[in-house]
Amino acid sequence: MSRDLEQELKQRLQQKKILLMTHLVLGYPSLAVNREVIRQMAEAGVDCIELQIPFSEPIADGPVILKASQYSLDRGISVEACLRFGQEMAAAFPRVRFLFMTYYNIMFKYGELAFLRRTRDIGLCGTIVPDLPPEEGHDYLAASKELGLAPVQFFTPTSSEERMSHVAAQGAGFIYCVARRGVTGKQTAFDHALEQYLVRCRQATSLPLAVGFGIGNREDVAMLTGKADMAVIGTATIKLVDAKGPTAVGPFIAELLA
Repeated sequence: MSRDLEQELKQRLQQKKILLMTHLVLGYPSLAVNREVIRQMAEAGVDCIELQIPFSEPIADGPVILKASQYSLDRGISVEACLRFGQEMAAAFPRVRFLFMTYYNIMFKYGELAFLRRTRDIGLCGTIVPDLPPEEGHDYLAASKELGLAPVQFFTPTSSEERMSHVAAQGAGFIYCVARRGVTGKQTAFDHALEQYLVRCRQATSLPLAVGFGIGNREDVAMLTGKADMAVIGTATIKLVDAKGPTAVGPFIAELLA
């Protein structure tokens, strides 16, 4: 399935100039709202969706996602509820490729192999674990690939060419290119440095490139078109749901892809 994800994304790129991956925190503000937001995302043409299983110390996330995670945890969201919800969404929207995003403590506590097997069995295609570098994730990487899951790996602006090549060789599906230093949510500057970074990313791997951290509007997506394969929208949709409710998500996604 990991190889299938890579090939499917490449096939979709023959029909689209750029793909879109969105993100939401499970249980924020409720699974019922999550369900409606995902429906709107799917109907608007989103290609991949990150389902974030909340964790108390999400070190890669900015204040908006941190707040959403804590809200969800305070209201009793469980890993089991997240897994069941993921299964429901994968069955309901088969055109969307769903991935779990979480931190390693969640997977470790559940049981690494058991978590990955469950992820595969419920119909998700991979996992995104930002606090597990490949040097510490040998079992996770091997099990993911054996199960046909994509263990998505990260490039950052500080990654050397040697590091990028090493990381890319460990991953599958696509590479998540962090657009800037720091945590999620802050606006990213689309400047010459970012363009050069994306050129280096492209040279380091044949996997599709997904760019996230600070991508929030149609202009951002347009700037990435031709330089990356998939734009990642996270904090922007959470803010939108907070401000205008879940019904605002569909038109927002449609505008991004217009």
